[in-house]
Amino acid sequence: MTLTELRYIVTLAQEQHFGRAAEKCFVSQPTLSIAVKKLEDELGVALFERSKTRVKPTPLGESIVKQAQLVLEQTSAIKDLATAGKDQLRSPLQVGAIFTIGPYLFPHFIPELQKRAPDMPLYVEEGFTATLRQRLRNGELDVIIVALPFTEADVVTQSLYDEPFVVLLPKGHPLAEQEAVHTRDLEQHNILLLGEGHCFRDQVFEACPNLRPSAESDHSNAKIHTAAEGSSLETLRHMVASGLGITILPASAATSSFYNSDQLVTRPFAENPPSRTVALAWRASFPRHKAIDVLRQAINQCQLEHAN
Repeated sequence: MTLTELRYIVTLAQEQHFGRAAEKCFVSQPTLSIAVKKLEDELGVALFERSKTRVKPTPLGESIVKQAQLVLEQTSAIKDLATAGKDQLRSPLQVGAIFTIGPYLFPHFIPELQKRAPDMPLYVEEGFTATLRQRLRNGELDVIIVALPFTEADVVTQSLYDEPFVVLLPKGHPLAEQEAVHTRDLEQHNILLLGEGHCFRDQVFEACPNLRPSAESDHSNAKIHTAAEGSSLETLRHMVASGLGITILPASAATSSFYNSDQLVTRPFAENPPSRTVALAWRASFPRHKAIDVLRQAINQCQLEHAN
């Protein structure tokens, strides 16, 4: 039994698909399949039920996967302790961010971070909150950048900044004639949103409950259109430019565009503007406090320069 095999079964239990699990583990599908079968043979039990469409843990397999998860977390803690004895600003820092933050924050804070910690290599990735949460617990990421609320056992969170939402519209849209938009103004228009799994979609509905297409909001006349699975805020921007509707973006995403002001415009919300709180999250056992501090300082400096 090896840590690699334990990582394989944890990933396979999460993905419930050999191909996707192999891709996440950066190995071929046959390599992962053979390793899982080898572990099952060693333990003398079946860990997974296999079918043509999916793979899922057996009841005993679920218990073993949970224990494997704990072993991987403790292994990561040992590595963290060893790293703490070295220069905290020399070892690589692995940073993840949700899809609606990463593309708009990384280009700004990475150069600032390189000035403050030139000898600390930075690994960055983007993902859904649920994916980043799991990778943080597994020790595959050191710190993640998410939107609050975010709660996880043995994980520390620290707020970075608040970011308002704005409305993105074609220049000729009726709402573009207003200096600011009320949430009730949106009810008569097609609203383009990200698909299920994106926390920003949920944040929009929390901020504008009158848009939520549910039984408790039947009075809403807004037509909610979901972009294709795997879409991004940039995809929504292209859809707005093509005339399919309007959308709501975090302010940082509204300032980055291939379209000029003759095509797309943004408008703030009129009162009590909806917003989100962006925060750092890291394992409480992570010992490289200086690395977390310099990361936070770099991001705060970028936000200060943007505000000015």
